[in-house]
Amino acid sequence: MIYGKRLRLRAPEQEDIPRFVQWLNDPQVRAGLTLYMPLSVSNEERWFENMLNAPEEERPLVIEVKEENSWVPLGNCGLHNIDWRNRSADAGIFIGEVNRWNQGYGTEAMQLLLAHGFETLNLHRIALRVYENNPGAIRSYEKVGFTVEGHQRQAEFQSGEYLDVILMSVLRSEWTTK
Repeated sequence: MIYGKRLRLRAPEQEDIPRFVQWLNDPQVRAGLTLYMPLSVSNEERWFENMLNAPEEERPLVIEVKEENSWVPLGNCGLHNIDWRNRSADAGIFIGEVNRWNQGYGTEAMQLLLAHGFETLNLHRIALRVYENNPGAIRSYEKVGFTVEGHQRQAEFQSGEYLDVILMSVLRSEWTTK
């Protein structure tokens, strides 16, 4: 487990699959992700089995919040496409519980993920992609040290329109000064 002030990150379990399917079929959640087709339980079961064959460092982590005497899942995050020679990775995150948005959970989870990437995995650079129509996520990423590197103009088609994709990254030296 990776613990923060209000959250912890843990490995996904098979019993998480129905919750993941529910989150990823919510149009509000999916709007910030590359997913655009409905997801079935069998799709997610197949994903889960394949995920277990991925390198441990690239497996997603479930974001949980402490409530009274139990931990409640909110979403997930992870590092992907790790390039060990260049010490870089791509980050991904989503909060699946829409009623938990705008409460700082994504920011705290990303802080934990960056600490894991820089302090445990010894990465040098962590990058991500975010859609222009997601200003809350952009602000959250900037809070933890990400800076805009560029834009991919009209690179994502979503809900009948083309959106810019904003490329952001944070270097270890920038993160440690936060």
